[in-house]
Parts: sequence; structure tokens; C-alpha cells
Amino acid sequence: MERRTKITALAAALLLSAGAAGSAGAAGPAAGEPRAAAGTRAPEKPAVEKAARPAVKEAAALTGTARLYRPGHDISFTFDAHLAGENRMNPAAATGTFRLRHVFPDGSSGWARARVDCLITGGRVAVVTGVVEESDRWPQGRRVGITVHDTGRHDRLGYSWATQDPRQGDVPLCTSSAPFEQVDGRTGDFRVVPWQPVRE
Repeated sequence: MERRTKITALAAALLLSAGAAGSAGAAGPAAGEPRAAAGTRAPEKPAVEKAARPAVKEAAALTGTARLYRPGHDISFTFDAHLAGENRMNPAAATGTFRLRHVFPDGSSGWARARVDCLITGGRVAVVTGVVEESDRWPQGRRVGITVHDTGRHDRLGYSWATQDPRQGDVPLCTSSAPFEQVDGRTGDFRVVPWQPVRE
């Protein structure tokens, strides 16, 4: 009886040690990995970081909407012109649109939408040209130019047709007049992103 009890106890001990070994093998670290000391957590593997893609910064921009300060007239301009970073040295690669609307004191009006074909900025001054695609007064396909001085509140604006009738021919790329008009600061403003050309 005593011998049978010893054999049963030995068998139970062997089963317990085998189960413990199996559990340790399943949950323990793989060969070559560091083992944690008793009572401490195993070191975590560092997360694999994805390589960050460098952002291409916009090279220049002219955006915003505002009305001019001219009593008796309602004149508004809207710009959405951009020069992408990869086209930094080619202002003629600018994209976007600009729109204008002019309501005269007698109630007559005129409007136009142009596709941007050149944008160049320096500090807070931008010169943009665009080809008229829609208008009730100007012929389609004519290039006109606008200059904006972003002063922060009362911006200034000028346009090529102040001295040249847009029906008579195109102005050159990125060409306009001095910004002689003043914006009514209560109606909005314009924002210029300065161009930073690459100097060799």
C-alpha cells in the first residue's frame, strides 16, 4: 500500500512539472530574446515607425474675397490662386481662378471669371493674370491682370484694365497696374503667401 501511494505521488509530480514546462515554453521568450527578471515585465519591442513623407510647401498663393471702397459702386473680387511647391521656379504653372463683379450706380453690372495662368508674389504683394473664361462684358480668351497689396486690414488692389482695354489685346503674363484702389475692410480681405525663389 505504501509503495502504491509513492508511485501515485511520483506520477502526479511528473505531470505537474511537465505542464509547467509546457506553459513556460509557450509563453516564454523565443531563443535569443532577453528574459525578464523575476517580478518584472519583459521589455517591449520598439514600434516600427513609418518614414514620414516630407510635405511639399506651397510656393505662393493669393486667396480671399473683399469689396472695394468706392461710394455708389459695389465691386467685389475673389481669388483662389496657387503655385505648387514643385513649380516654385515657374510662376506660369500657377492654377486657380479669380472672379470679379461690378454693380454701377445706375444699376447696370458686369462680371467675369478667369482661369489663372500666372502668379508671382513678393512680400505682401501679389500679381496674378488669368484668361477670361466667362463674362458678360469681356471677350473670352483675353488675359487680364490684377495686383493685390495685403496690408492686413485695408488691402489695396489694382488691375490692368485701368490703363488697357481688355478688349484690345492680352497683357503679358503676371502683369498689372499699381494697387491704387482700397478695400473696404468690413467686407473681407486678401491673403498673400510670399514667393521664395530658389537662389543658386
